Amino acid sequence: MKLGRRFEDINLRGDVFGGVTTAIISLPLALAFGVASGAGAEAGLWGAIMVGLFASLFGGSSTLISEPTGPMTVIMTAVLTSMMARYPETGMAMTFTVVMMAGVFQILLGTLKLGKYVTLMPYSVVSGFMSGIGVILVILQLAPLLGQAAPSGGVLGTIQALPELVFNIDFAELFLGILTLAILFLFPKRYRQHIPPQLVALVAVTLLSVLFFDSETIRRIGEIPAGLPSLVMPHINAEIFTTMLIDALVLGTLGCIDTLLTAVIGDSLTRKEHDSDKELRGQGLANLLAGLFGALPGAGATMGTVTNIQVGARSPLSGVIRALVLALVVLVASGLTEPIPMAVLAGIAVYVGFNILDWSFIQRAHKVSLPGMAIMYGVMLLTVFVDLIVAVGLGVFISNIIIIERLSREQARQVKAISDADDDDVPLTETERSLLDQAQGKVLFFYLSGPMIFSVSKAISRQHSSISDYEAMILDLTDVPMIDVTVGLALENAIKDAKDANCQVYLLCPNVQTRQQLDKFHVIDLVPDNNIYSEREQALQAAYSATS
Repeated sequence: MKLGRRFEDINLRGDVFGGVTTAIISLPLALAFGVASGAGAEAGLWGAIMVGLFASLFGGSSTLISEPTGPMTVIMTAVLTSMMARYPETGMAMTFTVVMMAGVFQILLGTLKLGKYVTLMPYSVVSGFMSGIGVILVILQLAPLLGQAAPSGGVLGTIQALPELVFNIDFAELFLGILTLAILFLFPKRYRQHIPPQLVALVAVTLLSVLFFDSETIRRIGEIPAGLPSLVMPHINAEIFTTMLIDALVLGTLGCIDTLLTAVIGDSLTRKEHDSDKELRGQGLANLLAGLFGALPGAGATMGTVTNIQVGARSPLSGVIRALVLALVVLVASGLTEPIPMAVLAGIAVYVGFNILDWSFIQRAHKVSLPGMAIMYGVMLLTVFVDLIVAVGLGVFISNIIIIERLSREQARQVKAISDADDDDVPLTETERSLLDQAQGKVLFFYLSGPMIFSVSKAISRQHSSISDYEAMILDLTDVPMIDVTVGLALENAIKDAKDANCQVYLLCPNVQTRQQLDKFHVIDLVPDNNIYSEREQALQAAYSATS
């Protein structure tokens, strides 16, 4: 999808409305995520501007809105906290270097055309780690919501500090935070289509705090520099380069998953198809530039994308307009954000975290699948208390083991060995059944169907274990579209066992791809050319003649 082609569907009115509307939605979220990450409100705003602009210009989707998201902010917060604790002077620069590295990783994935593989993971794993990230976001905002600075140590540090946080509650800030949450949760649905509740909460509670509370006692955002962001020179510390690389891979991978899942949602609404590889390159470039200018990384945002499409946007112009509107706020009207209370932004972040939780799957997981439910909760707990990479890695591994076990049971049923035509499991014509009957139990008809992967090798071994009782074996691979190395070796053993037992082997393999695979495994070489057939009746006739 070329740049010009993506702008061919411009709907000026819809794109302008989409850009302005999503800018209004993004403003409170960008401020909240910037403060929550520890990088500052300006980092959140510039992240929304830069990621949104460059992803729209160079991405592979026409209507995707990209900005700092809850999941990305959670990882960014963990990286920034860790870096600043170890290296107070260079930790900030190292954190944004991780963001740049994540962008490079995304560009690499897109360049290698791996976009289509990014989201190939079980839904229970996706649900678990997204819900885990939602829980983390909520826990990390407890301290600001209670009117205090976030303790060190991330989730565990916050949980351990809860008694002290509760003991030292600032009731004024807690009131503002709870009021923010009340507006967000109770805002009437009929008005949500016209005005985002986050903006209503931000403006209303901020005005209330200015009118009725002492400015000295309420913690506020403070002044945001009204100008272009400063350049951050990449800083790599050889001592923890491996840690930086792993953090970048986590951040980049999460951004890829977040973006491509959102792009799929956008496709379902617009009836168009995004270019996943180009989208990853565009997102990678956007995050690379965001890190270079000290801005938060971002990804495709579901709420912004859906809103953008619903108000009529049809081209990336809406994303460009959105970025320009936000840039105007920063460069011209940054003073308006100064009195916003920190508790309000904490309330907005808690609301986002609550919505990240996959309530739909949580409510019905136990009804759908007990293993799926166990994986989902396991991944969620590991994400919260251990590590995202460990959580996803273990989740995918266990899910695949369960799937392979189920597939092997199903595929084992497709491995059948009969010597009696009365068995209806094998699709034989009347003539073919007659020939098998005439052999009087001397011919073993060994039938396989469907894709044959390593999990069925044991079933193959079981079925030919009594090969010494027969004088001929017909190995029928007519309905096998593909085999892997393990199955190829299992077939090789079956043929060798038959030959050792002086049992003639006849091969049916009309499928060209399967025959090529057998040839690569040198299985074909074990069967004489005159014993290889393309039709069952011919093979049965030959086997019958050899045993009569």
